[in-house]
Amino acid sequence: MFTFNQSLRAIVGALALAAVCSAPALAADKVVAITSYVEHPALDAVRDGTKEGLIAEGFVPGKNLKWDFQSAQANAGTAGQIAKKFVGDNPDAIVVIGTPSAQPMVAATKTIPVVYSAIADPIAAQLVKSWAPSGTNVTGLSHMLDPVKQVEIIKKVVPNAKRVGIVYNPGEANSVSALNSIKAVLEKQGMTLVEAAAPRSVDVAPAAKSLIGKIDVMYTTTDNNVVSTFESLAKVCNDAKIPLIASDTGSVKRGAIAALGVNFHDLGVQTGKVVARILKGEKPGDIASSTSKNLELYISTSAAQKQGVTLSPDFLKSANKVID
Repeated sequence: MFTFNQSLRAIVGALALAAVCSAPALAADKVVAITSYVEHPALDAVRDGTKEGLIAEGFVPGKNLKWDFQSAQANAGTAGQIAKKFVGDNPDAIVVIGTPSAQPMVAATKTIPVVYSAIADPIAAQLVKSWAPSGTNVTGLSHMLDPVKQVEIIKKVVPNAKRVGIVYNPGEANSVSALNSIKAVLEKQGMTLVEAAAPRSVDVAPAAKSLIGKIDVMYTTTDNNVVSTFESLAKVCNDAKIPLIASDTGSVKRGAIAALGVNFHDLGVQTGKVVARILKGEKPGDIASSTSKNLELYISTSAAQKQGVTLSPDFLKSANKVID
């Protein structure tokens, strides 16, 4: 025979069970898998900005979002392995940062939403066919730069420059596309691009040294091999008194005299908001690929001094940020 207390507990338990069974199911956590080809300041800023963009849209890691980050550590084979793993995990969306990570991922899945970021030329990289909505599972954001404006910066730092050196990875579509774009602009202005290949990050410094005596100024794109070991390139330029110009503002703190580039953190925030749109139900194929219009000019007076350059007062005044 039940006592009054036992009966009361039984009734309360039954009511609680009924409430649980009748309550609407909580929405399942969303899963975002994100991979970067290599960890360096520019790509790290994109990764962190992506997370901030998601949080701003209500997707909080550890609360209602599972965040899985993997770095390929500048290894193409590892990038391919990560692509296979992520496709097998079947997340709600995959974010790919850097062309060498984006290409194997896009090749690995035609169904899981893929959002690329920090890709200079997504069309040359064959991620999408045009800037219009792709109609596929792929969309994203580019940091493509106007080569004309890049050459203008080079000439403001070294007005009499005729031979512009560049170290690049011939195996990275972004690098080749950027190289060809700036080469065409330089040739129209009676200038020459002198190339040195660096297929691996360890090749960057030797490639730079091979250009000593052959160039008036060094220019770098957002080539991942170069940016990942930028200090080694800057040391070569400092020792040889070669002015060094970058297209990534983060590289100015690491030894470049100047850079006109996108704010990679902002690019990441924009990326996170695109991912959020997909998590809320939009199809990636309905979202057009886009570029960042937020360009910033960073200048380093200390790098200019080390590389034997005197910068004009007007050029210094035009900077968004001057680093001593």
